[in-house]
Amino acid sequence: MRPLTEEETRVMFEKIAKYIGENLQLLVDRPDGTYCFRLHNDRVYYVSEKILKLAANISGDKLVSLGTCFGKFTKTHKFRLHITALDYLAPYAKYKVWIKPGAEQSFLYGNHVLKSGLGRITENTSQYQGVVVYSMADIPLHPKGGRVSLNTH
Repeated sequence: MRPLTEEETRVMFEKIAKYIGENLQLLVDRPDGTYCFRLHNDRVYYVSEKILKLAANISGDKLVSLGTCFGKFTKTHKFRLHITALDYLAPYAKYKVWIKPGAEQSFLYGNHVLKSGLGRITENTSQYQGVVVYSMADIPLHPKGGRVSLNTH
């Protein structure tokens, strides 16, 4: 378990900022303590400093996981968010999309959401913006990057 390098931190923060923007600082400086990001086996973990100090007694090869896995670095050094980061990203998300109950199951199985399946969408959401997808009951379902297409055909 080691701190992220400057390049790794930049790549990861760019990806997270795509979803939560300036609220990135709120992830690190929380009212319940200071949290940090650590790298272990190409995975980035979000962990409180109290737990990090306790884990210092465990050797790196015996340590399986620590804190919440935010994502991982691919072999090409791109950062991919994991679904476990959703609970931390959703409250601070800048752009949100709500999908109707009929389209919810289809989306969770990996299909695209048609325009008829959209319930609401945050104003000024650009096409390639990272969004957090919610059910109509305000339950976060997935962070979705890439293309948010609102074409009618």
